[in-house]
Amino acid sequence: MTYPDTITVLDQGQPIAFSFEDMMKYHGPGSPGGVAHAFKVLERALPFLAGDGPPERREITVQTAFGGPGARDAFELVTRGVTEGGYVVDASLARPERGPTLERFVFRVGYRNQAVTLIVREGYVTDEFIALARNEQRTTEEDRRLGQLKREMAYRVMSAAAGDVYEVVEAP
Repeated sequence: MTYPDTITVLDQGQPIAFSFEDMMKYHGPGSPGGVAHAFKVLERALPFLAGDGPPERREITVQTAFGGPGARDAFELVTRGVTEGGYVVDASLARPERGPTLERFVFRVGYRNQAVTLIVREGYVTDEFIALARNEQRTTEEDRRLGQLKREMAYRVMSAAAGDVYEVVEAP
């Protein structure tokens, strides 16, 4: 499937646009759901933080309770945050009251002196996905199923509007 939307940022004043496909090329096939979540987080958060145009990529920060490699790589591609210290996985951001399926899908995106916090809405991450992802002793069949669930989640997330996937719980 092709997704026409892009995330546009500036690098020293020059615009650069990243598509979901670009993020997948950088990350590889392992975690398309995480890549999709990062795309939608940025799509949702950046207008709150830099509404007058694209933000400077190296000034964007991301703090999250979600440690998935797909999201990490997508944020790195767009913001250079992993390399330059602007991306942090912080377990204290988790919201256990949301249950094990949703608790880690919390993202605090900052830009200059502002930040917005987003949480995933219900229906985009499944209980089965979380159970399989956290099972460190999966069978071959369970690994296949997890791969299928990752692809299904990516499709579900990318097929929806960013505002339908992520709720803003704190905004500037």
